[in-house]
Amino acid sequence: MHELSLCEGVMQVLEDAARNQGFGCVNVVWLEVGALAGVELDAMRFGFDVVKKDTLAENARLEIIRIPGQAWCHSCAKGVEIRQRFDACPHCGGYQLQVTGGEELRVKELEVE
Repeated sequence: MHELSLCEGVMQVLEDAARNQGFGCVNVVWLEVGALAGVELDAMRFGFDVVKKDTLAENARLEIIRIPGQAWCHSCAKGVEIRQRFDACPHCGGYQLQVTGGEELRVKELEVE
């Protein structure tokens, strides 16, 4: 379960931000997760609950914002939404797609005290 190590990375971001910005408590974490990031959302929620124990985010709520997969189709020259890598273009059925979005995993916003 690599989501646990991802959550440890998120916690490191929170601790660094707290040191740099001078807050002592995190109430809400908004995390953007792309559809193509290879992240299992339930495992991410579980991992966050595990790593936040005895930290400045101990009582924090994790809000996940799902970002759809995006690609550029070289065959029909259109931007398209895809659910997973190696999907066919929903317009022309071609497979010459270049991923342009949906691989994100980033802390978008925090509510802190």
